[in-house]
Amino acid sequence: MSIFSHRPKTLSLGPLETEILEIIWQHNGGSAKLIHEQILSNPDRELTYASVSTVLNRLVAKGWLSRKKQRRAFVWQPRLSQREAQVLQAHHQVKQLLAVGDAEIVAAFADELDNASLDRFEAMAQRLKAARLQRGEGAGSSPEENNDHA
Repeated sequence: MSIFSHRPKTLSLGPLETEILEIIWQHNGGSAKLIHEQILSNPDRELTYASVSTVLNRLVAKGWLSRKKQRRAFVWQPRLSQREAQVLQAHHQVKQLLAVGDAEIVAAFADELDNASLDRFEAMAQRLKAARLQRGEGAGSSPEENNDHA
């Protein structure tokens, strides 16, 4: 069973797709006109309305957005929250890291982390251990014993 209520067909996003998704999340949906105007509010940007519409349709095809017709225009809605998207992207990246499968490569990566990053990894490891215990995978061993194997 997946932890995600909706999973887009394609996780990879280009810079303009990401920018448009962020506008959609900021406004909790919107029309192509709203998105186009938001992008053009930056005087250094040039982008046609047709380009915005193309990207919106691409995001629908990738499973990131849905669209509904309201009056004479389409309104685009996110199919998952920004937080869900962050979790999904992080999940995907962690799976890619684990797919490397070579402990030496992962260890070399870990050697380059600063203390704050190492603290975050330690906190994640503790949460993983707690989740295992909740599922009964760590039954019969104490949390202290499990900490020795971090």
